Amino acid sequence: MILRSRAPYLVMVLPMLVLFFVFHTYPLLQGLYYSFTDFAGWGDYEWVGLRNYRNVFRDPRIFDAYQFTFLFAITSMILVNAVGLGAAVGLNSNRVPARPVFKTIYFIPYVLSLLVIGYIFSYFFAHILPRLGVMLGIPNLSHNILGRPDTAWIGVVVVSVWQMSAFAMIIYLAGLQSIPKELYETCEIDGGTEAQKFLHVTFPLIAPYFTINMVVALKNSLMVFDQIMSLTGGGPGRSTESVSILIYRGGFQAGNFAYQSANAFILFIVIAVVSVVQMKRLQKREVQL
Repeated sequence: MILRSRAPYLVMVLPMLVLFFVFHTYPLLQGLYYSFTDFAGWGDYEWVGLRNYRNVFRDPRIFDAYQFTFLFAITSMILVNAVGLGAAVGLNSNRVPARPVFKTIYFIPYVLSLLVIGYIFSYFFAHILPRLGVMLGIPNLSHNILGRPDTAWIGVVVVSVWQMSAFAMIIYLAGLQSIPKELYETCEIDGGTEAQKFLHVTFPLIAPYFTINMVVALKNSLMVFDQIMSLTGGGPGRSTESVSILIYRGGFQAGNFAYQSANAFILFIVIAVVSVVQMKRLQKREVQL
């Protein structure tokens, strides 16, 4: 009787489960299997055990890629949440006219193709920004920042923050609109300033939304690929080579499919562990607030 009553739901869920298994679970398991072989992406292969994983931890290029990826991810996570929260607070104010129009404008970057965004900004950094730097007499902006190893990562961060902060803004707006206005009125009666209202009313009540945005922003930044591929391709040299770029190049272009499968599985574990730890810590912070 229970199965019969739930049969319609099972029929609805089954196609999605099949698609999820075929396009997610099966490739994940297959990649995990290949990581214990010497598979080059074609031809025959042999079982090599943990050799690929040992080599990953000895590879200085992979260490450099992880170092850049974490630097990029932490910087982007902080800026994405700062920009997203600032935009949300501004749009939530009654002083802003035509708020639906501005919400749409701010959200447009998130729905655009990352490759298209990257190519547009690549032209901007290569041609428009240097001209502005020369006109304004700013030497640091008078050249293509993507063409120098010490500044290329800044361009990637700018594009990523511009694109990802739109999603953070929407999440924060949902949280801000759920706060009762009576709390702000009570704070004003007690003589609270705008800063005090934000610190003692707004931020504690949007703490769960802050947790979501922090975890999502860090996870997406650790998997950064499209922005780098369209802006720098991992260059100049290997100065902006993320782990995902390294996996793509080594696995599909250099014939190290099994080796990079091991690297990809390690990245999967790193992202999972970082996300869980971050979620636990931020949730404890919610209780304290």
